Amino acid sequence: MNTNNFSQPALANNRMNIELKFEHKQSAHCENGVVSNLLRYYGIELSEPMVFGIGSGFFFSHMPFLKVNGIPVTSFRPLPGIIFKRISKRLGVEFEKHKFSNPHKAMMALDINLKNSIPTGMLVGVYHLTYFPDPYRFHFNAHNIVVYGRQNGSYLISDPIMEGSEVLTYDELLRVRYAKGTFAPEGHMYWAERIPKNINLESAIIKGIKHTCKDMLTIPLPMFGVKGIRFLSKKVRNYPGKLGPKKAASYIGQIVRAQEEIGTGGAGFRYMYGAFLQEASIVINNGELKKLSYEITEIGDLWREFAVIAARIVKNRNTEDESYNKAADLLLVIADREEEFFKKLKKSIR
Repeated sequence: MNTNNFSQPALANNRMNIELKFEHKQSAHCENGVVSNLLRYYGIELSEPMVFGIGSGFFFSHMPFLKVNGIPVTSFRPLPGIIFKRISKRLGVEFEKHKFSNPHKAMMALDINLKNSIPTGMLVGVYHLTYFPDPYRFHFNAHNIVVYGRQNGSYLISDPIMEGSEVLTYDELLRVRYAKGTFAPEGHMYWAERIPKNINLESAIIKGIKHTCKDMLTIPLPMFGVKGIRFLSKKVRNYPGKLGPKKAASYIGQIVRAQEEIGTGGAGFRYMYGAFLQEASIVINNGELKKLSYEITEIGDLWREFAVIAARIVKNRNTEDESYNKAADLLLVIADREEEFFKKLKKSIR
């Protein structure tokens, strides 16, 4: 898109210098991190694992009917924005959300928020983020950041997956806010409108756990939850014969990419959920959750083992034992372990 048509009017105000007292903390996953950082600005201290658990961010789906670059989508999380929506509801925090058809109005609205000392979250496309290393740039339009200030015409950025704060020029920010393609952000931005004086953290934790158990165990369609892992196992087993060596490698490679590079994926989310259960066990005084935290961490190790096998297949460095059948068998083991885990978790919070 040609940003020059939109940049000049707002740049007339480029002397505006604002920096909010916003604390940037790095996180493993952007949506969790933005929510945690925004809530901290308003005095609510919740760790990234706690945000992830309360927001029921643990999920699995394999959807052959939905493709990116011609390859079926495998996802280890719910749709973008769902974690944010759920945690807002369970904590009683009200957020204002807007999209803008006019990019100039979107940037003006952001400037007004900054003048009013409101740090603002937004969805952006990853591919044109100038501070991202080249290997990590790909066409993903649901990345979350916070804009918390403006200096000399540029914007101060808290990107949760980066170690420190970053800076984007007006045109750079405009470009990523209006990235094209699937899940185009369309200038989407959001901010806290009302923060309750008292938060029932125990109730929020229990609701989050129950929802995750429901998602992983009871969705009737075969593509979701533990059923979805078994469904993927069947697909992986058939990849070589159905697709041929080159295409099969690209398909299994995309699973690993979703698992290890897009967010924290398979193993990382299991480790994060284990950390959530350890924190939750203290808040709601339930020792069983701490025991279960070790179990889900072990399952995370199995996902990492799957990633290693798959990566070796993609690079054609696999041994005779590191085959598509071996990867498929491991997925079946993971599905059984996760089904057992979530059944026990469900019972532990009745």
